[in-house]
Amino acid sequence: MKPRVRFAPSPTGYLHIGGARTALFNWLYARRNGGVFVLRMEDTDQERSTPESVKAILDGLQWLGLDWDEGPGKEGPYAPYFQTQRLATYKKYTDQLIAEGKAYRCGCTKEELDARRAASNDPGWKYDGKCRERKDVPATGAVVRFAMPKDDGALSFTDLVLGKITKTHSDLDDFVMMRADGIPLYNLGCVIDDHEMEITLVGRGQEHVNSTFPQLALYRALGWEAPQFAHFPLILGPDREKLSKRKHPEADVMLHKNNGVLPEALLNFVVRLGWSHGNDEVISVAQMKEWFDFKSVGKTSGVWNPEKLTWLNQQYLKTLAPEEIAKRVAPLMGFDDPRFVKLVLAFRTRVKTTVEMAAAFRPYFEKGVKLDPEAAAKALTAEGKATLATVADALKALPTWAAAPIDEALKKLAESTGQKLGVLAQPLRVAATGSMTSPGIGDTLEILGRDEALARIDAALK
Repeated sequence: MKPRVRFAPSPTGYLHIGGARTALFNWLYARRNGGVFVLRMEDTDQERSTPESVKAILDGLQWLGLDWDEGPGKEGPYAPYFQTQRLATYKKYTDQLIAEGKAYRCGCTKEELDARRAASNDPGWKYDGKCRERKDVPATGAVVRFAMPKDDGALSFTDLVLGKITKTHSDLDDFVMMRADGIPLYNLGCVIDDHEMEITLVGRGQEHVNSTFPQLALYRALGWEAPQFAHFPLILGPDREKLSKRKHPEADVMLHKNNGVLPEALLNFVVRLGWSHGNDEVISVAQMKEWFDFKSVGKTSGVWNPEKLTWLNQQYLKTLAPEEIAKRVAPLMGFDDPRFVKLVLAFRTRVKTTVEMAAAFRPYFEKGVKLDPEAAAKALTAEGKATLATVADALKALPTWAAAPIDEALKKLAESTGQKLGVLAQPLRVAATGSMTSPGIGDTLEILGRDEALARIDAALK
C-alpha cells in the first residue's frame, strides 16, 4: 500500500510556521516514497474556526508549493475532509464503544470536578471514575469518557524520531472523548479520521507525544491497527520560547511573503529547523524530496534565526532564473514588463528581498528622478557636468536607441577624448538613475527609453 500521510490543522487563524514545517515534512515523505498527502481540517472549535482561517491556511500552503492530493478542493475517496461534516461517523463509533463497555457517559459538572480536584490536594489529579459504573446518566448534557483499562498493562509505540516510548495504564485517565454537544475532542476525532482515511504514518510536533497514548488506547479498543508515529522537535522564537502566534509575529507564514521572502527560501529555512543533510545549508525542494527521511530529524528544538533566513533569501535571489524572479516582483510593481529581467540581473546581488528589488525597479518606470545628494555631489561637479554635456550630444545623435549602440558610442567617445569609460559613464549614471549603482549603462538607458533618459540628462545639466 502507498504511504498515506496527512496535515490536519485547526483553522483558527493563519498558517503557523510550525504547521508549515509539519506539512512540509509529511509532504516530503509522501513525495519521496510515492505516497499520498492528505489535507484535513480539524474545524471542531466552533467558536474560533472560520472560513477566513481555512482560506488563510490554503493560501499559505499554495504559496509554499505544498500541493495536496486529497482534501479541500480535491475531494477523494475518503471525503469529506472537514471534521464538522463527519459528526455522524464519530457518533457511530462512540455509541459502539459505550455499548461494549469501553466508554461511558459522565454527568459531572465542571464545578464538581474542580471541587474534587481541589479537595484531593493532588496537582496530578485524574478523573476519579465517579460515573464509570453508572448506567443512569442521561445522554443529554453528558460528555463521553473513555474507560481506560484498570490493570497493570501499558501502551507503547516506537517513534520514528524519538524511539520507544511507554506509559502504563495507571498514568492515564478516563479522558473525555466527546463533548455533550456531540463534538469529538482531538483524540477521538483524529483516531477515527486517520483510520477511515487509511493514514499509515502520523507526523506531528512533539507537543502531541502525550496525546498518542489515549489515541493508542482508542485504536486498541476499536480493534484497529495504529499508524506509525513521528514527532518533530519544537520551533523556538529568537527569545528561545516556543514560537507562538501571540508573542512572535514571525510565526505567520504569509508575513514573510509580504516582507519579500521567496517561498523556496522559507521552505529551505524551515526544513533546517529540525532536519539536516550533512552540512548542507542551501537545499532546493528537489533535493529535499530526494534526501528527506525521519532518521535525520533531530530531537532538540530549532531556534528561529532571522539573519539565516535573510541570508538564504539572498542566495535564492542570486541563483533562481532571472525570469522567475521577475515574475515574483511583477505583482509588487502592479504591472509586468520585459525589462524586469535586465533589472533583476543588475540588482539581485544588491538586495535582500523582492520588496527591496521592487523599490530598486521603480525609479526606472517613473517620470524624472530624485538625485541622491551624495551621488550628485561626487559626480555632477562642474567637470562632471561638462563631461555629461558632451555625452548628451553623442547620445542625441544615435539613430538607434539600444544598449549595444549606446555602449559603442560611449566607448568611441572615451577613445576620442582620452577619458576612461568609467569616468565618462559615472555622471551619466547619476543623471539617469539618481545613484551611483545601476545595470550596465547601455542597458540602463535602453530600459529608460530615449525620451526619458535624455530628459533626465537635461534636468541634471540644469
